[in-house]
Amino acid sequence: MAEPKVGPESVLIEVKAVSVNPVDWQTAAGLLDSRFDVHFPVIPGWDVAGVVSRVGPTVREFGPGDEVFAYVRRDEIGAGTFAERVAAPVRTVARKPAGLSWEQAAAVPVAGLTAYQALDGVSGGDTVLVQAAAGGVGGFAVQLARLRGARVIGTASSRNHPYLRGLGAEPVVYGPGLEGRVRELAPEGVSVVLDMYGGADLREAVRLLTPQGWAVSLADDGIRELGGRFVFARPSADDLEELGRLLGEGLLVPEVAWVLPLDQAAEAFELSRAGHVRGKIVLTTG
Repeated sequence: MAEPKVGPESVLIEVKAVSVNPVDWQTAAGLLDSRFDVHFPVIPGWDVAGVVSRVGPTVREFGPGDEVFAYVRRDEIGAGTFAERVAAPVRTVARKPAGLSWEQAAAVPVAGLTAYQALDGVSGGDTVLVQAAAGGVGGFAVQLARLRGARVIGTASSRNHPYLRGLGAEPVVYGPGLEGRVRELAPEGVSVVLDMYGGADLREAVRLLTPQGWAVSLADDGIRELGGRFVFARPSADDLEELGRLLGEGLLVPEVAWVLPLDQAAEAFELSRAGHVRGKIVLTTG
């Protein structure tokens, strides 16, 4: 590929690590074609951590040598982050916390911002049901909800229950009969549902809401018909800086399940597609 062009409000990042999200293989499968213009050849990826090597002429926030991480999502699909060098708009970039490894930093942007923005409005006194709580987004959601003082009930396979307890959640097995299992822990229901699946799973989870409760889905925009919110993470340097602060203070910890070289991206996609990965899959360039 040609060298990335660095626009007036962009920085060029020498990539150290990227992470794989379900949206990456969904993009490759054509599942986002109805939402984004696609320009081939497509380079996948939206997460990145690396070192700034060059800045655009209007950029004051960063300089060469700065260590950064970013959620480099544009309004079209084509030039992604699974590469040696990435041009990133400054609105997508934040400084990497010094104590984080490249792999940990790359695991944060998409999943962390999704959880952070989805849980906007959660506070102490809430009981939050987090689906797929041991996954990339779910793990961040559990930690962020607990930091805000909420009680968290998280769905996961039984092998991940000790992990969820370590994050401060009360685990339940996912699947049919979920409503009954949750009501054993919270007879009056929950005040917030974070849905990861959509469809019938969403509708079962919504039945658990208290009268003043609300739901947010990452998988089904039909939730709006049920009075809830649909979230597709927005790039935000400010939000990413806040996540960086929590990470730097040790209040938020990324879970990295697999680290593979960049040329094994196809294998990483298969691992992600198979599900049941606890935390994130990361690819490194060196």
